[in-house]
Amino acid sequence: MSNVSLKDMANAIRALSMDAIQKANSGHPGMPMGMADVATVLWTKFLKFDAAEPWWADRDRFVLSAGHGSMLLYSLLYLTGFEQATIDEIKNFRQLGSRMAGHPEYGHLDGVEVTTGPLGTGLATAVGMALAERMLNARYGDDLVDHYTWVIAGDGCLMEGVSHEAIDLAGHLKLNRLIVLWDDNNITIDGSTDVATSMDQHKRFEAAGWRVLTCDGHDFASIEKALAEAKNSDRPVMIDCKTIIGFGAPNKQGTEATHGAPLGEDEIKAARETLGWPYEPFEVPENILNAWREAGARGRAEREAWEGRLNASPKKDEFLRDLESKVWPSTLDALNDFKKQLAEERPKLATRQASQKSLEVIVNAQSNVIGGSADLTHSNLTIVKGMESVKPGDYSGRYIHYGIREFEMGCAMNGIALHKGFLNYGGTFLIFSDFMRGAIRLAALQGLPVTYVFTHDSIGLGEDGPTHQPVEILPALRAIPNMRVIRPADAVETAEAWAVALQSESTPTALALSRQGLPAVRTEHTDENLVAKGAYVLREPEGGRDVTILATGSEVEIAMNAADMLSQKGIKAAVVSMPCWELFEEQDEAYRQAVLGDAPRVAVEAAVEQGWRKWIGENGRFIGMKSFGASGPGPELYKHFGITAENVAKAAEELVGKA
Repeated sequence: MSNVSLKDMANAIRALSMDAIQKANSGHPGMPMGMADVATVLWTKFLKFDAAEPWWADRDRFVLSAGHGSMLLYSLLYLTGFEQATIDEIKNFRQLGSRMAGHPEYGHLDGVEVTTGPLGTGLATAVGMALAERMLNARYGDDLVDHYTWVIAGDGCLMEGVSHEAIDLAGHLKLNRLIVLWDDNNITIDGSTDVATSMDQHKRFEAAGWRVLTCDGHDFASIEKALAEAKNSDRPVMIDCKTIIGFGAPNKQGTEATHGAPLGEDEIKAARETLGWPYEPFEVPENILNAWREAGARGRAEREAWEGRLNASPKKDEFLRDLESKVWPSTLDALNDFKKQLAEERPKLATRQASQKSLEVIVNAQSNVIGGSADLTHSNLTIVKGMESVKPGDYSGRYIHYGIREFEMGCAMNGIALHKGFLNYGGTFLIFSDFMRGAIRLAALQGLPVTYVFTHDSIGLGEDGPTHQPVEILPALRAIPNMRVIRPADAVETAEAWAVALQSESTPTALALSRQGLPAVRTEHTDENLVAKGAYVLREPEGGRDVTILATGSEVEIAMNAADMLSQKGIKAAVVSMPCWELFEEQDEAYRQAVLGDAPRVAVEAAVEQGWRKWIGENGRFIGMKSFGASGPGPELYKHFGITAENVAKAAEELVGKA
């Protein structure tokens, strides 16, 4: 490497980036070219990694929050020798089936730590990664956990609102292993940043408790000095890297023309001359590639030393078990015992209360379950006795006070899941899931098994009124692919819902929980988890069905009462509890048919109808909401909006022709 200059190594990134984008006729060359010098210093001198072992547990995390600049990351992975990052993949950039998608996609390519693209979310997710590192370090010490989280963020990342939530939380928690490299080039798609912002980012970060440094993003000595200084901070660090977007493209650099479109053949030819890069497209001279490969192997000795410490550690088995981030069989056994107790005692509980009681069992049974809430701890009931809070500088606790930052909570939960070491959940009101929807979508997209404790799930919350009554949120969440929405009907179903969430390994779970008390509808114990089937027959009349009533959550009680009314009129009604549509869809056709039956169907849910036709058919009847709700006591609202056993029974009678 001594015979190869950092300039030549950085220009390899620039050339690969502009060539791949030109071949694809799609992409963003400006950021990779502008940040190539910074990335070269970071990856050759500071970033702790071993290209031969991409998922080494104590590696530094690298997050490209400005995900549109994906060719920067892909070039780095190829140059440093990540096996999956081949030159053929680079030539296939942005094409169908390529590991090198338009924006970095977690799970597609080794070395991509997180899916980035929606601006700001990479930075916000990195806060969770940095927090997980500190929390794991508090449990296992520097010998096993001692790494940094590095972020490259652009002007767009810092304009997005979630960036404020992220830097505020990170600054408060003093996450000094988090270092953000700001690509300060003053350009966005619309042109100069002056058209849209006058923010003093230095003062903003300093106000949030960060240390702020500055470097010339095209001066290797300046970059190295700033990175070295950042590693010795007692606070998170933002380094303002002054750069020129599209650096090296003589006619377009420094302008929006390099931001989101290929440079064009003529400009690429001129850039080759300007940069002193007289090589063919996709060609990296052997000496330069070898220098990069040496950088990729630089961390091998450190990794092997870490493996030696791990093998010698008395906590090895415990550490590796935690890193699996899976539920322990003993935890599920304890939860099943608790379920049996609930079936016997038949408590009338709000499902948020039942959730808290389930969490008491879970948290006491498994030490790496951690949780939090967006400032609604005692409404969501997400904390249990013995859970100490995570505090600035003290990360030994198990409960995170996310503050009124729902979007950041969702992103941080993703970061914790991506980092590995914990099973984590977070709570807020169901209505506020809209604030964090971008993070929920990314959890589903990446296959992250996080759990959302969404309470106050219907008009049953009452007096807070329509601004807080989530009538459209259930179908909105159900619309997200690879997402499980579970709305339990009582304490037993809630315990089963938690078991489902804990066993999920590649799907996020949203628990929709009631504010109001609900009677027990599951009064017989079975070791089988019926919620895991998505829907099941709660009541089957003798002699066949005249009608089937489908319900979720708090409306299962209404369905049961309606069935009683119908029975008195000689109408045989089956009741199906349907806590999770997605799990029901996973069952085989024979099971689904047995549950739904052939009789006419009525559905009742205190939400809008969207999606129910799939289950009740075109001729079925739906009893639910058609407005945003109102302010008043919950029971009165159910009557006001007609979500009553009487109306369910009436609809059933009309369907079977006995009205």
